[in-house]
Formats: sequence, structure tokens, C-alpha cells
Amino acid sequence: MSDTNTIGLHEASATQLAEKLNELLANYQIFYMNVRGYHWNVKGPEFFQLHEKFEEFYTDLLTKVDEVAERILTLGHQPVHAYSDYVKIASIEEDKNVHDGKACVRGVLKGYQTLIELQRGLLSLASDADDEGTAAQAGDYIREQEKTVWMLGAYLD
Repeated sequence: MSDTNTIGLHEASATQLAEKLNELLANYQIFYMNVRGYHWNVKGPEFFQLHEKFEEFYTDLLTKVDEVAERILTLGHQPVHAYSDYVKIASIEEDKNVHDGKACVRGVLKGYQTLIELQRGLLSLASDADDEGTAAQAGDYIREQEKTVWMLGAYLD
């Protein structure tokens, strides 16, 4: 019996990667709901601009949630799918009752910074496992989100 899965990765590596991807998935889900809440609840003079931008962010986050879950499945594992598990696993915490535009933007910035940190760890692990698929996905997300972090920082300055 082979110690590799159907895509040719060592089972032990695939299991470790799936665990990290499930951690990432949990963070994406909590962050998605936070941004959705900012979209719904933001108030103030920049309402229209922020309301629209938060919709752009949460739409992209939802796409990434699906892509991360599908990568876990591709590795031969099951994505976590209960919100109660997300809350236990995620390092991003639920952000409740935030209405102020700048506070919402700070929440988005902090969320993206957390995702980037997690994805850098995942990228390193994937590279060590010769998992180009996971590495490419993490690298693409990092590149895109680093630019978003820069822009959010510029907004808050």
C-alpha cells in the first residue's frame, strides 16, 4: 500500500496541510461574518463608500472560503463546516456591534493581517511537502491581501 494520496502527496503531509487549511477556513469564516456585519451596520459620513467596499471584501472572502474547503477535499480530507467549530479553531474573534467606519476598517485590517500570517505558515508547510497546489493558492492570497492591507493602512492614516 502506498503512503501517498490520490494527488501524489505523502499522507502525513496531506493530513498536516488539511489541518492547517481547516484552521485557515475557520478564520476565513469568522472574518467573512465580521465583514458582513460591518457592511450591514456601518454608520457615519463615509457610509456609502464603506458599505460598498465591505461588500466587495465579503464577496471575495466567500469565494476564498469555497476554494479553501475544496483544497482540503482535494487533499483527501474533510473541511470543518460547523460554525461552533470555527469559533473554537479560529484566532480571529467575532467582532460584534461595530458601527463606526474607522473601527470597521481597523477590524478588516486586523483580519487580513491574521490571514496573511496564517497563509505564510501554510505556504512554508506546503513548500516543504512539495504541494504546489496549496502553495500557489496561499501565495496568490498573500499577494492580493498584502496590497489590501497597504490600502487599508493608507485609508486609516
